[in-house]
Amino acid sequence: MTIKDIQDLISGDENRVLELKKSTGELKDAMRSACAFLNTDGGWIIFGITPTSLRIVGQQVTDNTKKEIGQEIAKLYPAIDLKPTYVPIPDKPDFYVIALHFNAWPRGTTPYTYDSRPYYRLESITKIMPREMFEARIRESKPHLYAWERLQADGFNIEDLDNNLIAGVIRSGVKGGRLSGSALGETTENILSKFQLLNQGKPNNAAVALFAQETGWYTQLELRMARFKGNGKNEFGDNQSLRGNFFNLFDAGMAFFFKHLNLSGKITGIRREEELEIPYVALREALTNALCHRTYDEIGPSVGIAIYDDRVEIENPGSFPPHLTAETIKQPHDSHPRNPLIANVLYLSTYLEKWGSGVSRIIEACKQQGVPEPTYEDRGGSIHIVFKRKSFTLSDDPQNDTQNGKNEPQNEPQNEENEPQNEPQNAILDKLSKRQCQIMNIINSNPQTTKDEMAQILNTSESTIARDLKQINKHIVVIWIGPSKGGHWEIKG
Repeated sequence: MTIKDIQDLISGDENRVLELKKSTGELKDAMRSACAFLNTDGGWIIFGITPTSLRIVGQQVTDNTKKEIGQEIAKLYPAIDLKPTYVPIPDKPDFYVIALHFNAWPRGTTPYTYDSRPYYRLESITKIMPREMFEARIRESKPHLYAWERLQADGFNIEDLDNNLIAGVIRSGVKGGRLSGSALGETTENILSKFQLLNQGKPNNAAVALFAQETGWYTQLELRMARFKGNGKNEFGDNQSLRGNFFNLFDAGMAFFFKHLNLSGKITGIRREEELEIPYVALREALTNALCHRTYDEIGPSVGIAIYDDRVEIENPGSFPPHLTAETIKQPHDSHPRNPLIANVLYLSTYLEKWGSGVSRIIEACKQQGVPEPTYEDRGGSIHIVFKRKSFTLSDDPQNDTQNGKNEPQNEPQNEENEPQNEPQNAILDKLSKRQCQIMNIINSNPQTTKDEMAQILNTSESTIARDLKQINKHIVVIWIGPSKGGHWEIKG
């Protein structure tokens, strides 16, 4: 390193990654900034520069100077291997500029302290790291000891988990090619052990979040759902909340979307296709991400769905990973799941993909349907993904269609028993009533949706859904596979 290199470094004045000191007389203050650099994006500390005028003055370096620098560097924990650079000043014998470079904090490692206190960098200012940030980094650096999802669940046994849900996950994983067929014959305890959901034979928090029949005191395992009148929160059109495991909350959230968002049909060639105004794939991915990647440590905050006349917002308690922002999250990035045990089960059951591709799939689904891609907002303690929708009043809401007689067909289609069974599915939709088309769309979108859930979505009775399914089966075979809870629909025609 030369004086020219030093001049280039200091040309932009002090900033997030640069701190200037006139001499090592400010060594202790400089080491606080060194700790902050190590906990943030890295940076340079340079002695021998006047911070205000940026004049290179240098200083004499003795054995005692080097000893003092070494002693202060040794107060950084974890220990670092750092060799200061001494740059001689031309035409000023025995005077040097002292440069120290510090690497950025690697995500998932222990935070640094100086003299037993942690610091971080905020623009050009060094600040004491907040306790919440420090503890979060400690938990992340030692997930086997501190991660919420790995802690043993108080008061829960394997018998408190839903065996039908666990079996459904295994079937989905085998069908999706992510689990071996041999998994179908394994015991529940073996499966949970392989998924790392047991601590000494007892369920951990991840097991409860995924499969608990009753979630008890876990207030984090809640989904808030609201349909507001207009574009603000002054008046509710619908207001619900539900506590349960991931799959309960996911199904309830998707049902709420179907209840309150427009379902439209379009003719493609000679076929009729039904689609939600916001792509089902995008909503499914966004809700899955919110329930999977949220911060579970805090008791109180919960995932929320808010539907307004002009937008849909999904609220996720937590913050962006350190390497991502509301702008960069749309760019290609690696996957850093906050709750890797939960994420792994959702991946194996095909609810979730790996490799950080979720956001790109959301954007692609919106692009294919010709709707605006969503925006991401960090609102301090929660992340919101916002989908725009065409502005309309609550009177146009799909939940009111049945009340107004819009969804009820005046005449049920009279189909003969010998109607052909092998027609293309989209062509068959032309022969069904509007509600029957909606049932087919729900089944295609989420094969795990039960008749009772369809009845809630379409604001009708379960017996009406059963009658519609009987009519549908005159054209195409739609059957329920598995137990009443944890099974799925299959289309055979």
